[in-house]
Amino acid sequence: MTREQFRPADHEHEQFLLTTVVGSYPQPAWLDHVRDLHGSGSVTDAERAEAEEDATRAVILDEQRAGLDVISDGEMRREGMVDYFTHVIDGYDAPGGDEDSADWNASMPQVTDTVSTAEPWLVDDFAFANSVADRPIKVTMTGPFTLSTFSSPQAYDSIEALALDFADLIATEVERLAEAGAQWIQLDEPGLGMSPHGELAHECLSRVAEAVPEDVRFGTHVCSGNYANLTEEMFDFPVDELDLEFASEDADNPADVFAGADFEMDIGFGVIDTQSREPESVGEIEDRIEEAVAHVPPEKLTISPDCGLKPLEREPAQTKLEHMVTAAENMEAKLDEGAIETVASLD
Repeated sequence: MTREQFRPADHEHEQFLLTTVVGSYPQPAWLDHVRDLHGSGSVTDAERAEAEEDATRAVILDEQRAGLDVISDGEMRREGMVDYFTHVIDGYDAPGGDEDSADWNASMPQVTDTVSTAEPWLVDDFAFANSVADRPIKVTMTGPFTLSTFSSPQAYDSIEALALDFADLIATEVERLAEAGAQWIQLDEPGLGMSPHGELAHECLSRVAEAVPEDVRFGTHVCSGNYANLTEEMFDFPVDELDLEFASEDADNPADVFAGADFEMDIGFGVIDTQSREPESVGEIEDRIEEAVAHVPPEKLTISPDCGLKPLEREPAQTKLEHMVTAAENMEAKLDEGAIETVASLD
């Protein structure tokens, strides 16, 4: 799907640096309180669902006020990016051990049977967010490699077989989301950043991509900011957009990541450090965008935070997004004027 479909009708610049979020957003403290009361039986299922809808409304309002072109629902219904899916995938069971246990496997979901699913996972979440929002919603879900590697695969002989089964389930969910009207679907792969398996990731993404209609944008976000062991494969992933981290102190130098890279997909370029509570200035973000266009053509560039904003409090997250949108608009104006060197002019 072309990025131009996300250009607002009132966009004032010729250049269009699409702005969005990776996915998650800070969850209000009162939502945790409601969940605790729900766990003790003091709050009903319906009351918990109402609270999560109210939190989703608040997120959407924050992101729209920041001026983003494409927003998310903030993943308000998810307490964890992996555990959430134990509620909708058969054979993928919630952890049986203590989350603080030194035993990694005991704190991970347990794969007790061949994974399967009959019910939609995120269609209702998307439909609600879409009914509230005044701009496109990006639907995010945890990718097959992370679902498999962040689990104890008891019922499988290999992570590879489990990951491919998850890819098939995700492909089915993608079809459901597309039928519901989703315009952008993104798979999040923190596991891939931690344990690079480019060939397996490519096969998983290929299976999902086959289910993506031409009018739906399909992307993947790879966490960690360190891509030396993945660079060869990731620029060949069958996606419309590859979203990467570059703003944190430990992130790779973009010049190293893009050196000699030949890519057709758009690039989501992280310009906000989601590990820091200190909002970047508009000028700092402009500098990062200028660095981005030295490696990625502006017409292929998406401006986003490094990762999900959930680790932050709401106020710094909101300020970071506002500064990011302002910086993108300023840089669009400079690009229109020809005042910024881009990869094309540097070649």
